[in-house]
Amino acid sequence: MTAIPARLDHLVLATPDLAATVADFTRRTGVVPAPGGVHVGLGTRNHLVSLGGTSYLEIIGPDPGRPEPAGPRPFDLDSLAAARTVTWAISPPDLDAAVATARARGYDPGEIRPMSRRRPDGTLLRWRLTDGRTQHPSGLV
Repeated sequence: MTAIPARLDHLVLATPDLAATVADFTRRTGVVPAPGGVHVGLGTRNHLVSLGGTSYLEIIGPDPGRPEPAGPRPFDLDSLAAARTVTWAISPPDLDAAVATARARGYDPGEIRPMSRRRPDGTLLRWRLTDGRTQHPSGLV
């Protein structure tokens, strides 16, 4: 049996209907996902479920309260017929070094780009990530 990577940050469950998926998750597990917030400019929002420690499950879907984004929503949300687990994310201690190492080994995870979202309490969260689009046109890593 393979252990979960030590630096697992989160798993991503993408859905075309966030409210319905959150309700279904709650019904099936008895755990109520916490509202995460809005992803500015992407037309999405999320809910979060702790997996213990700092790891979590992100349930992400279109935000009907936001205008349509300029481009496609991440994780092919606009074409999903049902909720599905689409990817996972790790949090390396040094993102720049991890990307350089991956490229040196023949894999280009994409450009590092800044991201942000506001939590429901108004706190602005900022982070950087790659999305693997260089070698995965679907945006899935």
